[in-house]
Amino acid sequence: MSLVQSFELSLERSNLSLTREDRPKVFEMCDREWDLLDEVFAPVYSPSTGVSLEFLGLTDISTSGRNGSLLEIGCGAGVAVVMAALTGEGRVVGSDINPQAVANTRLNAARHGVQDRVTVLQGDLFSELADGERFDTVFWSSNYVRAPKDYVYKSLHEAAYVDADYRAHRVYLTEAPKRTTDGGSALLHFSSRGDLAELHRLAADCGRELRTLKSIQARESEYGDHVVEHLLLEISAVAD
Repeated sequence: MSLVQSFELSLERSNLSLTREDRPKVFEMCDREWDLLDEVFAPVYSPSTGVSLEFLGLTDISTSGRNGSLLEIGCGAGVAVVMAALTGEGRVVGSDINPQAVANTRLNAARHGVQDRVTVLQGDLFSELADGERFDTVFWSSNYVRAPKDYVYKSLHEAAYVDADYRAHRVYLTEAPKRTTDGGSALLHFSSRGDLAELHRLAADCGRELRTLKSIQARESEYGDHVVEHLLLEISAVAD
């Protein structure tokens, strides 16, 4: 296991993100200001939010090619769902297990005047969606670092950084394709911080196939100098 795949390192990153003196109450991204509440994943300390926006084509709403409905699992501070709503196209839903993240997304939707176009649900993955609810795009920037099976989270914030035994990934791989419209896409933002070989094994076990649509390399220097590869994976059912 490489250093960047260490779950202990990811837990240290989680704790530092919460406790560092320069943690902002407001941050800038995509030439806009965003509120950041306590106990919510901070996009300023990780490239993953910016990469997710690139994957979804939402870094600049004036040139966004996104259309149709979007469900984001793990919406955090709400940057992606708000940027999607600002395109003015389709239904936008965000879901997060962390009540602070739900409040944060609603706060940023109001800040940018799209509170009437963004629905935010508090729940674990798909738990709060209505039966039969489908979306053109289902997206999750996952907690791709794998923690041991018996790891007990000390906070919901830690759950944004690590996934014990990839239990959340198993649920997402199984359920995400069931939540797409005909012709829709179930997407997963993963990275080389995670165990890609185990993810593929898990996908096969769930009757799913993974296809890499995009790859972006990002340099991280918080704990040494590392280049992390971020992957946009499409999940589909294995053909009979």
